[in-house]
Amino acid sequence: MDKAVHSNDRQTDDEPITVSAAYAGNPDDIAQARDLARAFLTRARTEYGLPVCGTAVDTVRLVVSELLTNACKHAPGPCLLDLELRGDRVEITVRDRALGLPVAHPADPYRVGRHGLEIVTAVAQSFTVHREPVGKRTTAAVALTGLPGERAAAPRP
Repeated sequence: MDKAVHSNDRQTDDEPITVSAAYAGNPDDIAQARDLARAFLTRARTEYGLPVCGTAVDTVRLVVSELLTNACKHAPGPCLLDLELRGDRVEITVRDRALGLPVAHPADPYRVGRHGLEIVTAVAQSFTVHREPVGKRTTAAVALTGLPGERAAAPRP
């Protein structure tokens, strides 16, 4: 496992709760990143009492999966994943070495594959991409409370 994980313990209410992991860019990293996201949100709920619903956990895991898949596929090599709780949302950031920015393809029900960005932009509250000195930073935000009217519940396994 070529993964390094760093997590902070929130010192004050003003400091965000974060976890970061470095991955080698292998397909196996995607499942590990999804597991990291679930554990992070479970911790947010159990240790910090934040209202994290099951839909939010599923959505964050989906976004992590799609963003890391894109990094592994289009930017071979190391990538970084940051999860950060900010108010009522979690920000998912993936940094990779690819210089090209992702492009959403027009909806096409007959196209096989290349739907990741479409999915992320449909389920996230926001989505941004920024060029970095070496590569790019892709960030999506997902609400902790999930869908309107959904109550916070224990994250699903």
